[in-house]
Amino acid sequence: MIYVPNILSFARLLSVPVAIMLMLDGNFTACFWIFVAAGVTDAVDGWFAKTFDARTQFGAFLDPLADKALVVSTYLMLGWLGHIPGWLVVLVVFRDVLIIGGAMVAYLMLGDFHSRPLAISKLNTAVQIALVAAVLARLGVAIGHPSIDWVLVHVAAATTLASGFAYLWEWGRRLARADGQQ
Repeated sequence: MIYVPNILSFARLLSVPVAIMLMLDGNFTACFWIFVAAGVTDAVDGWFAKTFDARTQFGAFLDPLADKALVVSTYLMLGWLGHIPGWLVVLVVFRDVLIIGGAMVAYLMLGDFHSRPLAISKLNTAVQIALVAAVLARLGVAIGHPSIDWVLVHVAAATTLASGFAYLWEWGRRLARADGQQ
């Protein structure tokens, strides 16, 4: 039972190349349903891990990796195919690189470094996923409207910027505190 959340996260990670191939083939209907299934597995693995105390260190690494791989790959593909603005793709990818790089620097400087997702980061992830879902729904199952996408593009940009700055602020404070203690 303890491995069920990890199996679901791994399945979500395996859905990434499938989603990319479907988008390249122009099969947005199937891609939309893959994306929906990935969202369901994300919710189920989290619920399962909490409900049955099936949290593992590996799962704590695999779950966000699967989420990020799916979100970043869909942003890259939708941007490349011209369905979302390239500037937003750059912003989303740069923020993720900034967070990974910042965490690595903080780990190297502080040693035992643990960081929990900030509230703005959780909101940002939700908005980023909502944008992908809206675009795929419009392209794949003819639900939605370009004006919804436009609003979500700008909300995603705002929350991406806010989240990136919030992490920089948080890590800067932690590094300054650690520097003051030495």
